[in-house]
Amino acid sequence: MAGDIHPKKVLLKTKSWMDTEHRVILNVGGIRHETYSHVLKKIPATRLSRLTPNTANYDPVLNEYFFDRHPGVFSMIMNYYRTGKLHYPTNVCGPLFEEELEFWGLDANQVEPCCWMTYTQHRDTQETLAVIESLDLDGDPPSQEEIAKKFGWEDDFHSGSLSQWQRLKPRVWSLFDEPYSSKYARAISCISVAFILVSTCSFILKTDPSFQIPDIDVFYSLRVVDENGFKNYHKTIGTDKPVTSPHPNFFYVDLICNIWFTFELFIRSIFCPSFHKFVRSPLTIIDVVSTGAFFFESLLHAILIQTGSLVTLDFLSMICVLRLFKLTQHFSGLKILIQTFKASAQELSLLVFFVVLAIVIFAALVYYAERSQLNKDNQFTSIPLGLWWSLVTISTVGFGDMVPKTYLGMLVGSLCALMGVLTIALPVPVIVSNFSNLYSHSQARGKLPKKRRRVLQAHEVKPMHLGVKSHHGKHRKKSSSATFNQPPANFKNANGGPPNHDNSAAKLMA
Repeated sequence: MAGDIHPKKVLLKTKSWMDTEHRVILNVGGIRHETYSHVLKKIPATRLSRLTPNTANYDPVLNEYFFDRHPGVFSMIMNYYRTGKLHYPTNVCGPLFEEELEFWGLDANQVEPCCWMTYTQHRDTQETLAVIESLDLDGDPPSQEEIAKKFGWEDDFHSGSLSQWQRLKPRVWSLFDEPYSSKYARAISCISVAFILVSTCSFILKTDPSFQIPDIDVFYSLRVVDENGFKNYHKTIGTDKPVTSPHPNFFYVDLICNIWFTFELFIRSIFCPSFHKFVRSPLTIIDVVSTGAFFFESLLHAILIQTGSLVTLDFLSMICVLRLFKLTQHFSGLKILIQTFKASAQELSLLVFFVVLAIVIFAALVYYAERSQLNKDNQFTSIPLGLWWSLVTISTVGFGDMVPKTYLGMLVGSLCALMGVLTIALPVPVIVSNFSNLYSHSQARGKLPKKRRRVLQAHEVKPMHLGVKSHHGKHRKKSSSATFNQPPANFKNANGGPPNHDNSAAKLMA
């Protein structure tokens, strides 16, 4: 019949109506996305899976959900709902991507393996920046608020009740600990570096024979000579040079340097922010031990003159060389270098493990290889001697004091040398990469502006906007924004009721 409706057309119309009913329009950052409600429910317990027309983001006029979020990231999130695979956009910073995932209620650990390395690079960058922040490489002096926070006086600073001691202590501490805080701090830093270099040079030069004074012992002897029944007495004088000692002027140079180090240590211990942290600092321990070793050596020099005691005292003076580590306070490059070795500790320990393993193996191999043939000049009489040869060969030093003579021993030596080159070369790129990473980030961080423009938060904008409204309403200034002004409190509408608080959007639409 002509009036009958075909079943297929009815099915198509019903299907089209159902698609329209279950279709969801999402407006994210001005870009519209269309999908179905069952697609959004694929991942339960998320923001999109709980969308209803009762939510505040729903616009009944446009029949869409509006979210003021990053549209580029949402494209990947929408694709995650459709395909079940979460990929990382390469044109978005990692923290921003994590913030968007947290807003939509998604787990960042669901990123696909192909994007995981790229995605996690920002975490390594944040860790590197945290390390640089702890190194305190800033050339600019800290603010007064930062100084008060460092000493634990935030409350007194904000209340304005800082005492004279609280004002003096940070100033003196910055003179001796922060070389870039002022020109006086730079001068004290130069003086400290000069004393460190003079002390080190004095320790080196006083071991040179040109600056050594021999301790000469003069002795007398009496001989009796019997010639033809007559006794003659012959007196002889002899000299002996048992030991040599440095020139006495070196003692005065070291004394002046250690007086400065003691004064600096005393001032820093009094004006430090935290005495417990200051005492546990490695540089403080080095300073205390070096200064104590010098005065202990000087005291024993005045009491003991024996040779054995002098050898022990010379050994104690070696501790003064450790003061070179104090230069890390004045040069940021040394801090980065030390931090590089800390960051590469795992690779360095792995290198040491493989080197020790190879040393033991090749020491045993060369010992038995040299005994495999008749060898009169065999130098590898034990495996411990082979350990020394293996260490020298693997480290590519090659003193040549021990050399294998048999063909089998030469083969073992060749393999040992090749193993050393490969083993040592493997962790070097990792160490170089860590240093380059730290250095580049420190240089980039140093070029950033110290003061950034403040961006108001959402909870700060609304009260300020309301304050502007009341201000305009009070003065009743007529302008193009007069529709935004609120009526006064005693105003009544035509029906005698309370005033109408319609927003500007509703007035404009009316």
